Amino acid sequence: MASISLRTFTGLRQSPDKGHQFAIQKPTKAHFRKAHQIVASKTSTKLSDRNLRVAVIGGGPAGGSAAETLAKGGVETFLIERKLDNCKPCGGAIPLCMVGEFDLPLDIIDRKVTKMKMISPSNVAVDIGRTLKPHEYIGMVRREILDAYLRDRAAENGAKVINGLFLKMDMPKDRNAPYVLHFTEYNGTKGGVGEKRTLEVDAVIGADGANSKVAKSINAGDYDYAIAFQERIRIPDDRMAYYENLAEMYVGDDVSPDFYGWVFPKCDHVAVGTGTVTHKGDIKKFQLATRNRARDKILGGQIIRVEAHPIPEHPRPRRLSGRVALVGDAAGYVTKCSGEGIYFAAKSGRMCAEAIVEGSENGKRMVEESDLRKYLEKWDKTYWPTYKVLDVLQKVFYRSNPAREAFVEMCADEYVQKMTFDSYLYKTVVPGNPLEDLKLAVNTIGSLVRANALRREMERLSS
Repeated sequence: MASISLRTFTGLRQSPDKGHQFAIQKPTKAHFRKAHQIVASKTSTKLSDRNLRVAVIGGGPAGGSAAETLAKGGVETFLIERKLDNCKPCGGAIPLCMVGEFDLPLDIIDRKVTKMKMISPSNVAVDIGRTLKPHEYIGMVRREILDAYLRDRAAENGAKVINGLFLKMDMPKDRNAPYVLHFTEYNGTKGGVGEKRTLEVDAVIGADGANSKVAKSINAGDYDYAIAFQERIRIPDDRMAYYENLAEMYVGDDVSPDFYGWVFPKCDHVAVGTGTVTHKGDIKKFQLATRNRARDKILGGQIIRVEAHPIPEHPRPRRLSGRVALVGDAAGYVTKCSGEGIYFAAKSGRMCAEAIVEGSENGKRMVEESDLRKYLEKWDKTYWPTYKVLDVLQKVFYRSNPAREAFVEMCADEYVQKMTFDSYLYKTVVPGNPLEDLKLAVNTIGSLVRANALRREMERLSS
């Protein structure tokens, strides 16, 4: 896959726009703590008497990571978030590499999952995790804990966190003029109406989720989205012990026609949820089916919170305009098939902020669109293969129950498990063993042939 010439993507389709073609380069492991290589535009204006001012709209993993990187890099940083106690409906799984890469303390991780069960439409369960090394795990977090931690760390490094609702922004009248943000600031009291305020900044990072107002401000275009629905269920201690280090994923038309249902363990409860793009009106029916599939293991549980939220299905047509860039869900960075978004949100926020810090010479110069575009170039080169592969997997294996049966059957293969976990835990495209790859291809074709035969037989019996 490394030899394929890649171009920037609109959704998951190659774009013919010549102005958005990027050259391939090997991704690096640059960390914001390392000294940045200064690549500021020679024509950018040197700022006097002040540093570059950047507003980050949205305080999730993308916004918190961006704000911390900016503040550490000498940029005057404002982070605007309406709900500082927000509990986004999210499975909460994070890869092992994120713990080290983002210096996350272990006490914000509720569970270390080392075993997973993939459960087919006919309730055939396959155990996954046999290839994990003793130190490897998937972290389970609660979004309200993770998000608050990243915001607080940004504040400790100099970012000003504002409890406010972003409303709109006025565009610059000339090349170096500021963006004027309009927002309502709240003083933290419940029921308060807030005060209308404005803020002048030199650049904006939109990290405000799937319904991004920043995206609307730059006419970023629409995308398909899924509805995720989740219930937090507190179950008896003896049943919670079953989920101590175990997560479950259910596939089937009953739980979702195009996604999966999940049971993920948290500190003192489990998160049970599902999602769909094609049948949003039936989401509660799918949620009931997911709960029913797991009923014997969550029997006696009490629902303590119900959550729902849109999740993007592919990147927006436009993710950058002038000195405004989109990251995280606002940009559309959620993978198909797995629905993963936390790591990619945090990573995109950091990448975007690093581009601004480098382009501004640590806040001393004005940035231009060309500076922010370096973030998109690096992002697309690094992660386009991951998004494309998962898009293909979803189209192949989520299209029917027989295909899902084939998918679960394939997951029993240890080589598949090793390749999958290595790629997920460390966010790299893992090179395969040619002989094992050939055997996997043969087995996959065999599974699909059996699935297709089963589908035809089911259609014959139902006709």
